[in-house]
Amino acid sequence: MKRIPKTISLFLTFMKIGLFTFGGGYAMIPLIHRETVDDKKWISDEDILEIIAIAESTPGPIAINAATFIGYRVSGFWGAFAATIGVALPSFVIITAISFILAEFQSIRWIRYAFNGIRAGVLALIVKALWSMYRQSPKGIFAYIIMLGAFAATAFLPVNVIFVILICAAAGIAQALIAHRRNK
Repeated sequence: MKRIPKTISLFLTFMKIGLFTFGGGYAMIPLIHRETVDDKKWISDEDILEIIAIAESTPGPIAINAATFIGYRVSGFWGAFAATIGVALPSFVIITAISFILAEFQSIRWIRYAFNGIRAGVLALIVKALWSMYRQSPKGIFAYIIMLGAFAATAFLPVNVIFVILICAAAGIAQALIAHRRNK
């Protein structure tokens, strides 16, 4: 019986995140962090970093994956279900409504200006998420080399992102094994 209120709270929290965040998953990360770590205290700062890393490296949208993982951690299967539906429902309803009036919607000048402003705001949210993840990530020459290499590969070379993620994971494992051997 205790799971029902927490499950409903997960649904409502992630529905709010889905409703008030434009720009996709990366723009949602600061709001997900604030709601689940700072306000509700469902998970810790370390948990959110792990969840975002896993959500980023599994197939599907990062916000939906993060909602699913957080929901599961907080309240099991039904928590995962409620959080996932909650975060996806607003977009589904809005996109469905917009699709019916898309031709009219595009021709209204102030709507175009509003979307230009939203894009600028989304960029700010993505930069904030990047800064937050940077502050919580391990620092050191190895981490900086991996970060710069991954950025260069994805920004300037025609490299598949999945390949970059796999190489970064392998490099992290190799670095951990080397550090473990040194500590023996």
